[in-house]
Amino acid sequence: MSVIGSNILAGASGQGGYFLTNSLRFLSSASAYLNRTQTTPTTATKWTYSYWVKRGTIGGSSVQTMVSGTGGGGSGIVFYNDKLWASSYSGGYQWNFLSAAVYRDTSAWYHIMVAYDSTQATDTNRVKIYVNGVQLTAFTTDVGATTYPSLNSVGFVGGVSGSVRIGLRDDSFYYFDGYLIEVNFVDGQALTPSSFGETSTTTGVWIPKKYTGTYGTNGFYLPFTNTASTSTLGNDFSGNSNTWTVNNISLTAGSTYDSMTDVPTLTSATAANYCVANPLEKGSAFTVSNGNLTIDINASKPVFASVKGTFGITSGKWYWECVKTSSGSGLSQSGVWASDNLSLNINSDLNGNLASLNNIGMFGSTAAGDLIKTGLNSQDYATLGSYTNGDVIGIAFDADSGKLYAYKNGTEFTGQAIGSGTSILPTMATGKTYQPFVYSGNGGSGTENATTNINFGQRPFAYTPPSGFVRLNTFNLPTPTIGATASTTANKYFDSVIWTGDQTNKQIPLNFTADFVWAKRRSGGDSHRLYDVIRGINKDLQSNATDAEQTNDFGLDFDNGNYLAIDGTKYFGGGGGSGTTFVAWNWEANGTGVTNTNGSITSTVSANTTAGFSIVTYTGNGTGGATVGHGLGVAPSMMIFKTRNDTGGWLVWHTGYNSNQAQMLLNSTDGIYNPGNGLYFNSTYPSSTVATLGTSGATNGSGTTYVAYMFAQVAGYSAFGSYTGNGSSDGPFIYTGFRPAFIMIRSTGSPRRWLMFDDSRFPNNGPNMPTLQANLSDAESTNTENYGDFLSNGFKCRATNGNFNGSGETYIYMMFAENPFKYANAR
Repeated sequence: MSVIGSNILAGASGQGGYFLTNSLRFLSSASAYLNRTQTTPTTATKWTYSYWVKRGTIGGSSVQTMVSGTGGGGSGIVFYNDKLWASSYSGGYQWNFLSAAVYRDTSAWYHIMVAYDSTQATDTNRVKIYVNGVQLTAFTTDVGATTYPSLNSVGFVGGVSGSVRIGLRDDSFYYFDGYLIEVNFVDGQALTPSSFGETSTTTGVWIPKKYTGTYGTNGFYLPFTNTASTSTLGNDFSGNSNTWTVNNISLTAGSTYDSMTDVPTLTSATAANYCVANPLEKGSAFTVSNGNLTIDINASKPVFASVKGTFGITSGKWYWECVKTSSGSGLSQSGVWASDNLSLNINSDLNGNLASLNNIGMFGSTAAGDLIKTGLNSQDYATLGSYTNGDVIGIAFDADSGKLYAYKNGTEFTGQAIGSGTSILPTMATGKTYQPFVYSGNGGSGTENATTNINFGQRPFAYTPPSGFVRLNTFNLPTPTIGATASTTANKYFDSVIWTGDQTNKQIPLNFTADFVWAKRRSGGDSHRLYDVIRGINKDLQSNATDAEQTNDFGLDFDNGNYLAIDGTKYFGGGGGSGTTFVAWNWEANGTGVTNTNGSITSTVSANTTAGFSIVTYTGNGTGGATVGHGLGVAPSMMIFKTRNDTGGWLVWHTGYNSNQAQMLLNSTDGIYNPGNGLYFNSTYPSSTVATLGTSGATNGSGTTYVAYMFAQVAGYSAFGSYTGNGSSDGPFIYTGFRPAFIMIRSTGSPRRWLMFDDSRFPNNGPNMPTLQANLSDAESTNTENYGDFLSNGFKCRATNGNFNGSGETYIYMMFAENPFKYANAR
């Protein structure tokens, strides 16, 4: 194994050839920061700053990297109310940029780079800011007007001598909380992101790259790999010996240890992106801090709340440790939380008790004392022993067998583990997604007060994990079917594209030949247009209408290779006038279809079993209990039916209904309808081979022809489930196990709309998120409200309106991935 600068040049597939080993955690609670004094720069008008950052505390203002000046002056790079703020101020702004996008993802890493060159003749070229290799072009004026530096002006951060700091602004406040790694400052050059990162040819994700250029007089490189002492953590590896003074950072074993193996590369089983507590998925009674590894509760009883980890576990054997450092009358329990269809998300104080929650494995203290207890809910506990503050409680979770084991200071409690199958403890279910969590479920009166420190392996464990159990990081996550190789990236199966009609012919690239295309005019009101390879490229159905199939040549051709062909003389080429904008969502099935005789009704099926998607056409026979084959090989999670030769609504069945009879209409604002008589599906859930039909004309009218689009959940690529809204801008977090590229959400209530979002129309999180609605022909709406955040591991609801997050309402969703979480960057 060859090593350059302590950075491993070998490792997991899918990550390229440059691997990192150590990050440095900055604790705002400890007032941690670095500082040094610069000399006269190489060039006062040019510099580049590049670093990778994983956020801890979100909201407010925190300085993640270098600043200069004190008091009301100086310059720096700051997270301000979760936006990226780069500026220089001295009696006024010399330059000032606040991103319109917000950056609230605490589950993975961002690459941030700022290049300054005031010698450029065009002012917009003088400061360039990049996140994950993409230049920011949209800014907001929350902190003053966007201001470009004047020609040949001094760049301050890199252009002045004197005191500079990392992690602290204004000497006395605004400390950073989170992790930094691969910090490069180049004095005298304005570089591009390609000097420090590259797009992986395997996964398509932006990844670190070794900088090989020169640094200039004040330049430095901080890999944070020399852990001989706290002072050596600030050693400069650029060759300049521009070493930094380290303040309030610890290498003392335990929860204060700040040299972490949490890194943005899949380096090894011990160095990768790690699980932390998720501030986006917690009850309001909890606060998380210290790089999201400390969990505090201080609230008036009764308290029923949780904070979950950023990772979902579907298989494998995992180990982590918890230390309760203060209790008072506190109830602090830890373990794994299971959610059916990824749908159980507790984001505010629960109005209920532990017994009302399903599929929980936990152990921890009780109101009566600090007792290790295991069980599935409050009715199924077995007491294993006791512990006191400071004891290290190990959790070993075997997701393959559904068992959870408790350890105290390295010794296993020899009681009944969850999954033992005893009469006291029912077996935990396998085949679910589990998340680590800390929970408080305490009634009565008084105050709930406890602190828990958690360690998933990003710092040294206090005790050796049991044999076969590993740290909870991305290297150790299972390799997904979709997303791990260049030939199986998610955009080989689903992709969204946008274009502007200008009345010329176009070829819009895709990474596959589309078999199902759902297209919509954005800039004006017009129907959604749905086409598929079995029915033909000119056979038009409209999701917002009940019309029968029509033959219309709108100038869209997808049966021609890896692109959409647009005829410029017809509708999709700009028939609404030049400047008309469009979007198309595209899925790959398996070509023109084959005969399927698995059901009592013969169907034609184009099925992609890898991506869990099939197109099914058939003719109904009016017989209850009739079946049609779908070709997926697993039971579908969502089915959409539409009559072709007759008018009729778009009937939707979804696993989130938890019913084999209920349905909703894609073309309607009506709520869920459950006739209770098997009218649509003969009171039968779909199987791995067939869908069962009732006698309704919506699914099985005699002589009526149908098309059905069927979707099965694929780990790391697609998710279908439900959540309960809370009516708050701090809404539910939906864990998907991937970074979403497309989302459709619908309340089961009435009157509600089918909302559609994608990362082509809105590549950055923040307000003004454009929305289309599957049941309406309306033009795209631009929302001043922030509907939600696409994240590396799921989606966070931010809106408060009833179409999205009404209090107590149930919502179903379908989501498709940009990247599986194993490889995804923060967004």
